[in-house]
Amino acid sequence: QVQVEESGGGLVQAGDSVMLSCVVSGRRTFDKYAMGWFRQVPGKEREFVAVISRSGGSTNYADSVKGRFTISRDNAKNTVYLQLNNLKPEDTAVYYCAADRGEYYSGSDYYTNLEEYDYWGQGTQVTVSS
Repeated sequence: QVQVEESGGGLVQAGDSVMLSCVVSGRRTFDKYAMGWFRQVPGKEREFVAVISRSGGSTNYADSVKGRFTISRDNAKNTVYLQLNNLKPEDTAVYYCAADRGEYYSGSDYYTNLEEYDYWGQGTQVTVSS
């Protein structure tokens, strides 16, 4: 059984930074998953935020977070991170981590699809006050 668990959310002010972490456990080794971060606000669809390849060598971001958010991973710790800088009130959402048994390749277009991902965490709330 695969478990995905996020942590690190909270209440911050606009302009602040926060780092989210996500640990994956299970029989399949962590470096066999591409990893993604998504976010969702009440009444809206879950949206793609960032993706990272199995080795960490390739990443991609939603336009709304480019230059402010950074995804990274430590395969030795089974952990993927999302560094959120210069936060804005519109970044307020529940942030979800997701594991994909496939691979992310630069230039591909499927990585923004929720259906691509096999395992999901429960989410962690990030609230940005103005």
